[in-house]
Amino acid sequence: MLNIEAEKHRRNRDELNERTRQFADQRDKLNAEVRKLIEEAGSRKRNRDELNEKVKDAKDQREIWNKTYTESAAELVELRRSIAPKSGAPPSKLKRDLKSLEFKQMTSVLSPDKEKEIVEQMSKLQQEIRKREDSLKSNKQYSELLRKVNEAKEKAEGFHRLVSELAEAAQKQHDGMMDLYDRADKVRKEADDAQAKFIESKLLADEEHKKHIDAIHQVHDFDKLLYGIRQKQRRPRGIEDAEKVAKDAEDVFEKFKKGEKLSTEDLMLLQKSGYL
Repeated sequence: MLNIEAEKHRRNRDELNERTRQFADQRDKLNAEVRKLIEEAGSRKRNRDELNEKVKDAKDQREIWNKTYTESAAELVELRRSIAPKSGAPPSKLKRDLKSLEFKQMTSVLSPDKEKEIVEQMSKLQQEIRKREDSLKSNKQYSELLRKVNEAKEKAEGFHRLVSELAEAAQKQHDGMMDLYDRADKVRKEADDAQAKFIESKLLADEEHKKHIDAIHQVHDFDKLLYGIRQKQRRPRGIEDAEKVAKDAEDVFEKFKKGEKLSTEDLMLLQKSGYL
């Protein structure tokens, strides 16, 4: 019964050890996946931080060029006022009038004569605007300042677009990083569950192993006990032989006392037993 019990605990132990190994493999696999996700999230974080640094630099540049544009544009307005012809409407008003006529032409139902009149007015305004702008551009100081204003505006707009692109890219890296961290947390929980099952299975396997060993020890103890009992029950062969020889000799001696005829073997037995 103890041997059967020991075998049962051995099988249970081996099955639990196999389950323990499977949980350990699952845990190690999940932990490796967590490390991979964390490493990838770390890479996304570094990319995000680099992009955010570039966003900061681009914003600084945009601020510089916006300031240059604002200051240069104000200078340009003052210069235009100082060199523009004193008579007639300023170019800004002419442009507003032109836009008003263009809007009226597109949105109103006009007779052919009225539309022709508006077109002629628009043409005159365009010519006047062009004339005044050409007059201004012929001024070297104005032309240079206008170039500076346009360059500053272009640079500021370019850096503004760059800020938007870099900020969008940084946000994507941030979102990807957070998604990876969330996935890592979920996988880590699975790994922790596998670790808990590993420990539980390992403890059960150790308990089955202990029961197996205890049963084996009990079998050995019973073997020793049975051996001792058998040794006590078993009489030494030499003693049994001596007792048989003594009894045979006693029988032969009784025959001798009765005067019965003895054989050579009988005489040798009596001599051996000390009767002669």
